Amino acid sequence: MNKESIRINKYLSQAGFCSRREADKLMEQGRVTINGEYIEMGTKVNPGDKVYVDGKLVEKETEEKVYLAVYKPKGVVCTTNSKVEKNNIVDFVDYPTRVFPIGRLDKMSEGLILMTNDGEIVNHILRARHFHDKEYLVTVDKTITDEFIEKMRKGVPILDTISRRCEVEKLGDRSFKIVLTQGLNRQIRRMCEALDYRVRTLKRTRIKNITLDIEKGTYRNLTEEEIKDLYTNK
Repeated sequence: MNKESIRINKYLSQAGFCSRREADKLMEQGRVTINGEYIEMGTKVNPGDKVYVDGKLVEKETEEKVYLAVYKPKGVVCTTNSKVEKNNIVDFVDYPTRVFPIGRLDKMSEGLILMTNDGEIVNHILRARHFHDKEYLVTVDKTITDEFIEKMRKGVPILDTISRRCEVEKLGDRSFKIVLTQGLNRQIRRMCEALDYRVRTLKRTRIKNITLDIEKGTYRNLTEEEIKDLYTNK
């Protein structure tokens, strides 16, 4: 095998097309070909190979890297697949060059989502062992008790595991702030449901040192300091 060959998911990531996770999904859906041939997970790309997604050529780009902080409104879906979801984050932001979301924020939630064309930083941020802080403001359907706060802090059984210990602060009778260091699917909603509460509103206000400081539906470029901090493991 040529020493310069790389796995297809890494190729798509380095090309700024999508994250490695998203690339794996594209292959599972049979949307990726190399030199006109459909491929399997783990297939490698050799120099000179032509990679296509949905019949369109994907080439490694040398364009400047883009890092955005976006205030996602409720109702927008964090996916790059415009064929399946018309109200997707990529079309909503409508950035001049291709960018994709880092991680997810479910459709019924609002707040901070990061977007980029740097596939490698996505892989770095999403590694669970890095324990990146993500802060949320949440309102629920009934009065919050001390017992609820304590159980949320210690960890709640969801998705065949127990959520990590986390910071939780009561803000009002039915509102609280929570800081997570993991990203289980619909985690906060599932944690609340396990304790017989239902989430009414959920807003992400911070990822590491990046805070939600823009108007709903808008975006801004990250500062050099914010970008540098994303690459640290704390």
